[in-house]
Amino acid sequence: MKTSIKSLPAKPGVYQYFDTKGRLLYIGKAKNLSNRVKSYFRFIPELEANPNLSPRIKIMINETVSMHYIVVESEHDALILENSLIKQLKPKYNILLRDDKTYPYLYIDLNEKYARFEITRKVVEGKNIRYFGPFSIAARDILDSLYELCKLVQKKSCLQGGKACLYYQLDKCLAPCEKSVSSDIYGSIIERAIYYIEHKSALIKKLHDRMTFYAEEMRFEEAANLRDRIERIKKSELSSQIDLANRADFDIFAVAEKGGKFAIVRLFMRHGKVVSSTHDIITANDYVQKDEIYERILLEFYGSEKPPVTAPILIADNFHSRILVQEHLSRLFGKKATIDVPQRGNKKKLIELARTNARELLKNSTLTPQDALSEKVKELCRLRRLPERIEVFDNSHMAGEAAVGGMIVFDKGKFDKKSYRQFHLDARDEYAQMRETLSRRINSFETNPPPDLWIIDGGKTLLSLATDLLESNGVNLDVIAISKEKIDAKSHRAKGKAHDQIHTVDETFRLSPSDKRLQRIQRLRDEAHRFAISFHKKTKQKRDQQSKLLALHGISTAKVKKLLNHFGTFEMISLAAEETIASILNSADAKTIKKLYE
Repeated sequence: MKTSIKSLPAKPGVYQYFDTKGRLLYIGKAKNLSNRVKSYFRFIPELEANPNLSPRIKIMINETVSMHYIVVESEHDALILENSLIKQLKPKYNILLRDDKTYPYLYIDLNEKYARFEITRKVVEGKNIRYFGPFSIAARDILDSLYELCKLVQKKSCLQGGKACLYYQLDKCLAPCEKSVSSDIYGSIIERAIYYIEHKSALIKKLHDRMTFYAEEMRFEEAANLRDRIERIKKSELSSQIDLANRADFDIFAVAEKGGKFAIVRLFMRHGKVVSSTHDIITANDYVQKDEIYERILLEFYGSEKPPVTAPILIADNFHSRILVQEHLSRLFGKKATIDVPQRGNKKKLIELARTNARELLKNSTLTPQDALSEKVKELCRLRRLPERIEVFDNSHMAGEAAVGGMIVFDKGKFDKKSYRQFHLDARDEYAQMRETLSRRINSFETNPPPDLWIIDGGKTLLSLATDLLESNGVNLDVIAISKEKIDAKSHRAKGKAHDQIHTVDETFRLSPSDKRLQRIQRLRDEAHRFAISFHKKTKQKRDQQSKLLALHGISTAKVKKLLNHFGTFEMISLAAEETIASILNSADAKTIKKLYE
């Protein structure tokens, strides 16, 4: 390793440190690889950690036994590559934030004669587009409220009808599709809707009045829905008494730290008002520093696509790569981006507002029973990370037919059903099916980063498969497996009574059926099993229906199997060219099949 370090080129690039087992410890970037990596070490008398390093970094360097590097064209390229690799490989000593989603905006195209409000997460083509947001939550609630309170054109299709519809009869629309509605009158309706977006207190008052009316009319379900909507809209905005005396836009970020936890607060100010806010609390390892968190926040929040609204960025603390990230965002936005650390005035007050909220979040962040149980699972299975986000895998098939894979996600104490994934599989045996499922998940790490833990429904064999796949792709991720109790050589599933086995890389053990740690893992396994079975049944039912349809037109079961073995799904069969189907069956059958799917 000493020779490798001394021969490093004086060029921009990314470096990776590995331990004795070949596990990835850290990924870093450098404007000058030679200078940066050498700064970590002292070469005389032997290669060792530089004594000037912080205690945190020194521990990491003492674990490092090998290094790999990639040369790139520029420091900017190094920044992008580093961020991409951290997302995919999840190194032990880097931090990975999960707030890489884009936030929705409301927008309206004012060039349209009878304009409507819509939701977008991207820049919309047009010369007179006006955006509102971003909204961390409640964008759909606000949009629905506008159409309930204002006589806007309710649907895009309404203008195509040429005749007043039910919305006109319900007094929700002026029916410009049939009746003459002046631009002044419709413009005043749009102005009222914009007022509600920018003055949420007025919107909430109107919704509250309507909720009271529904309650008095004993329409309790509608009243309850409005109550919940009002609560979500209230949560979307953080009140601020700061008067900027102008209609300024800012994106504001602050980080606070306490006891190994970091609180991240984001505020979005538009036209002088804080329109929405969002926060995260993350548990980080001892080697993470605020510098890296700020870099990750900005890179992952803005992603790789220009947001609908670009605002000056205010941060509570400076960080070492601020100028580099600023240059990257300038390229992304197509104009000069600014990342400032205010020292005085109203901008400083905004930063303090965000910082105060971050500290309050940490103050109120107590160890929940879920957190305590996660700590116990970590200790039991000797995991490297606290398992806050867990992905669990199971496959389902019937004699190799209609094979599917299911992945469920458990995040910070609850199931994240929006993140569940289903896979149609080509493989026929269980081992190959799990390989296919896990490989497809690994291939998606760049866009959907890995979790803290994988749980596999299976035994040591499938556990080894998962660890081999991760290691071959350089991913630093904990894996455990849970296999069902065997009774008379058959798997036995009995909730609350099964003596299931838990497998880790180092050992296999059983816990009492009443053990909360086992019950947590069983609960996750059972949800993955339910999800996979449910998807398999739907897939099998759909296949059976398609097979019957083809059988009615003279395509035998054997021929259907032949087609499925080649194409995988009926959807792919329907999209295939007639010549391709003919090459597998014959011309007559190919014509029949294509006619059915026309």
